[in-house]
Amino acid sequence: MKSKGSRTERELFHLFWNKKIGTIRVAGSGSTSMPAPDLLVGLKNKVLAIECKSGKNSRYVTKTQIEELKQFAEAFGATPIVAVRFNNTEWRFLELKDLKESRTKNNYVLEKEHSRAFGKVFEDMIK
Repeated sequence: MKSKGSRTERELFHLFWNKKIGTIRVAGSGSTSMPAPDLLVGLKNKVLAIECKSGKNSRYVTKTQIEELKQFAEAFGATPIVAVRFNNTEWRFLELKDLKESRTKNNYVLEKEHSRAFGKVFEDMIK
């Protein structure tokens, strides 16, 4: 699973760079003791701190991961975003306010339909 995560992070990294948008990938972001996003993206009018997720139809994200993303974004002056791509779909970008809590309220759940309804597509993110 870790290799798929790294592969999709690199895929998104290249997607931004192909549009000439400065992006850095924070390798090992999930294994450091300090909060760190997967990608930092410099748009003309803002900086995005992005946590990347991928999966088949749904994917859970811990509340701790989201809290750390928020902490980093605040410290860096960035906008926290969760980017998700399900198999055979395009990337969707969700603001934290649009994340859906799991039934147990312990995590957030990223689902294909919810992401399609609430997430922005790549072209809208880079405007």
